[in-house]
Amino acid sequence: MKERNKALVLLHFIVFLWGFTGILGKELHFSVTVLVFLRMMVALVSIAIYKFFWKKSFTVSRFDLAKLLFVGVLTAAHWLCFFYSIHISNVSTALAVISTTAFFVALVSPLFNRKKFVWKELALGTLVTAGVAVIFNVEMEYAWGIVFALLAALFAAIFSSFNGKFIRTLHASNIAFYEMLGGSAVLVAVISFQHEWHIITELKTYDWLLVILLGTVTTAFAFIASVNVMKHLSPFSCAIAINLEPVYTILLALLFYGQSEFMRPMFYLGALLILSSVWLESLLRKGKAT
Repeated sequence: MKERNKALVLLHFIVFLWGFTGILGKELHFSVTVLVFLRMMVALVSIAIYKFFWKKSFTVSRFDLAKLLFVGVLTAAHWLCFFYSIHISNVSTALAVISTTAFFVALVSPLFNRKKFVWKELALGTLVTAGVAVIFNVEMEYAWGIVFALLAALFAAIFSSFNGKFIRTLHASNIAFYEMLGGSAVLVAVISFQHEWHIITELKTYDWLLVILLGTVTTAFAFIASVNVMKHLSPFSCAIAINLEPVYTILLALLFYGQSEFMRPMFYLGALLILSSVWLESLLRKGKAT
């Protein structure tokens, strides 16, 4: 129980860091594909430096390597949908809808672990879905942003379920390193197809500073740490805690962007329905522990 509490504290610190991700994504106005590629490459280099200085092995089996590279592509897809959602809607809408990750985890995780569905988790997921429905109805001008945020949540649920299994046998830094490698490799092909390499040479110093911050603190460190906490927490518990990310991000967005982030009152009702799943899940876990 003590290890679980430590893991929860670390997870909430990671979620706070992730709260800045939406702000950084909104500040970086160039191609989403290039943005995700640079994020993954900076993270890849950072993890490699960490592993080199701390003498961590890079060795994994060929079978594990293939799986990690594949999940890296899913991670890239998640970030592509996430940042695109922010660019075509706003930070508050995208982050509120991303909270549906917990519902998708409740659906996906039992399939990965060959277990029965946990109906309490599905019930909480239904509460999340109701919140999304409210947001969708009152923010129709952001309909496509909501759709891409839902796709981002689905991809997040899938790769977090994979990582929940990987951490049982693989080191977190290896998981992060090869997933960043897999995602980066696919994005090289995508950027080449779109003829967007020139964007990288046109970035300003301010852009590079934000990209480095995005790739090191909110990606490399947070990714390794978040995979590590899965040793002590279930994927659903992680997804529920991550539902607090919109709280931090929406508050930061209001601070940085002001009027453009103020939403209709019903939006906040929808967000409240989504975020209430955090406290309900905690109460269920506490009752189960006692």
